[in-house]
Amino acid sequence: MQKTTRQDGFTLIEVMVAILVFGLGLMGMAGLMVVSVKTNQSAYLRTQAEFLAQAMADRMRANIGLINSYNGQYNAATAGPDPCAGGVVCSPANMVNRDRLTWSQQLVDTLPNPAGTMSCNGIVVGTPLQVGASPYQGLCTLTIQWDEATLRRESHTPAPAAAIPDLQTLAWVFQP
Repeated sequence: MQKTTRQDGFTLIEVMVAILVFGLGLMGMAGLMVVSVKTNQSAYLRTQAEFLAQAMADRMRANIGLINSYNGQYNAATAGPDPCAGGVVCSPANMVNRDRLTWSQQLVDTLPNPAGTMSCNGIVVGTPLQVGASPYQGLCTLTIQWDEATLRRESHTPAPAAAIPDLQTLAWVFQP
């Protein structure tokens, strides 16, 4: 009579190895998800900066007679409420002020720690009375910077304000 050994189930070592492999796979997936979220946020901020740049270019085109008045810095210090709110009629000069205040506020509301710069280097052909009909001979450069320090992988600072700045820049040269 020969005795046969029968083995039922798995050994403890096989189960531990399977759990280890499964755990490593889950950790890899979690890391991939973290990178995916950071990348999506970065792409979202870049898209918002592009929308803001296009919006300012459209405002400038609508008030082309005073386009050189848009030159300057845009940040939290230049933000403010709409001076033409409540149905107040704005002159073209007041529209420049309104556009500067409103666009600065939109930068602050949309991007983390933003700064914008506008520089137009051309001349308006015609007179200021021909607002909207005067062509502009020159180029404008619009630059937007924002801080993505909270998106850095190697920054493990508990306070986002203490993180190392990671400035992103959108520079756009256009002809109004």
